[in-house]
Amino acid sequence: MGNYYQKELECASRETIVAIQNEKLVKTVKKVYENVEYYRNKMDAVGVKPEDIKSIDDLHKLPFITKDDLRDAYPYGLMAEPLENCVRIQSTSGTTGRRVVAFYTQNDIDMWEECCARAIMATGGTKKDVVQVCYGYGLFTGGPGLNGGSHKVGCLTLPMSSGNTDRQIQFMVDLEATILCCTPSYAAYLAESIEERGVRDQIKLKAGIFGAEAWTEEMRQDIEKRLGIKAYDIYGLTEISGPGVSFECEEQAGMHINEDHFIAEIIDPKTGEVLPDGEVGELVFTSIDKEAFPLLRYRTKDICVLSRKPCSCGRTHVRMSKPMGRSDDMLIVKGVNVFPSQIEQVLLQQGLTSNYQIIVDREKYSDTIEVLVEMTPELFSDSVTDLSAKEKEVVAGLKSMLGIYAKVRIVEPKSIVRSEGKAVRVIDRRNLYKKA
Repeated sequence: MGNYYQKELECASRETIVAIQNEKLVKTVKKVYENVEYYRNKMDAVGVKPEDIKSIDDLHKLPFITKDDLRDAYPYGLMAEPLENCVRIQSTSGTTGRRVVAFYTQNDIDMWEECCARAIMATGGTKKDVVQVCYGYGLFTGGPGLNGGSHKVGCLTLPMSSGNTDRQIQFMVDLEATILCCTPSYAAYLAESIEERGVRDQIKLKAGIFGAEAWTEEMRQDIEKRLGIKAYDIYGLTEISGPGVSFECEEQAGMHINEDHFIAEIIDPKTGEVLPDGEVGELVFTSIDKEAFPLLRYRTKDICVLSRKPCSCGRTHVRMSKPMGRSDDMLIVKGVNVFPSQIEQVLLQQGLTSNYQIIVDREKYSDTIEVLVEMTPELFSDSVTDLSAKEKEVVAGLKSMLGIYAKVRIVEPKSIVRSEGKAVRVIDRRNLYKKA
C-alpha cells in the first residue's frame, strides 16, 4: 500500500531497525565524546564513558541535553565537525534572546531532505506532483526542509515562502499545485481567501502537509472539507534537523518517527525516568546520523505518547501522537516559539512593570496574541495619547524580539488578577491540546 521514498528502511523489521540504531548510537557517542568538549564534560560528570554504551539499552545512562545547554554552548560549543565541513545553519529563537543555531554538513542536509521526501510520498506524492511550499524560508527550517524533500521526490517545487496570498492563489491556480505545505492556520486562511475569490473549482490540491504549530482534529476536518484535500501532520524541531523528524501516513493516526535517524524516548518530565510505550510523558530525541550537530537525549519539552501498534500503511517505525502540551512555558504562536520571559524582558527594557498577562486566542484559525501590562505610577498621570504612544513602542519592541505582531494594552495598577499572590501569566484560549 501507498508510496515510500525508501521502502526497505521505512518498512524494515524491528530487528533491523534496532540493529541500525545500535550501530549508529555507539558510533555517535564515541564521536561526540572525542570531538565535543562540552559533551565530554557532561558525560564525565555522570561517570559515563563511550565504551559503556553498547546498544540502545544503555541509552538511559547518558545525560540529557536541554535548551539551556544549547544556550550555554552557543554558538560553536556543540559542533562535532570542523567548521570547514559545515555548509549551512538554521536557527530558531531561544528563551532569552540567544538563538538556537544548528549546523549542517551536506550529508546532514541530504538526510533531512530524505526525511521530508518520505513525508511527501506518505501523502501519495510522486514526481508528477506540484508542491507549493508556503512555509517561511531563510533561518526557519520549514521552507528549506520541504523544499529539499520535494526536490528529492522529483516534484515541481514552488518555493513561495509565506504571505502574499494573492500571489499564492494565482500560482496555485495557474500551475495547478497538488500538494500544499504550510502552517495549519495559513492553510485555513488560504481556504477562506480561495472561497472569497470564487476560485475553489480551479484548485487542484489533493493533499496538505501542515506543521510548526498545534492544531485540532476539528481544524483538520474543516481544512480538508474546504480545500477538498487530505491534511497530514508533520513534526520536527531545528535542534534535531527540522520538519520530517516524524510524519503522518494515510492512516492519519499519529506520526511515524524516522527511527533509522532518530531514537525517541518518553520520560517522566519531573524525574527523568524512561516510561514504557503508551505512557504520556516528555519526548526525548537522540540524533544518530547527524555529523555537524548530533544531540544525545535532547529534551523537546513536548508531551506525547508513543505507539508501536502495527500500521496499515506498512511502515514499521514507531508513531508519536500529536503533542498534547508542553512541560515548559513555551507557547507556539503563528508557528513562532514565544516564551513569557522574552515578553517580560521587553516590558522591563521599556520601563514597565513585570505585572503582565499574555492572552493567546485564535480567530478564524489564525493565532492572536495580546499583552496586558499594568501601568507604573509614572504612567498613571500620562494622557491617553502618551499611553497610546507607549503601547506602540512596546508593540515595536515585541515585534523585534519575537518577529510577530502582538497587541499591547496598558491597564490600571492591580487590575490583573493574581492567584495566590502570583499573576496568571498566560491565558491560552485556543483549546489546541486535547488531554489524553
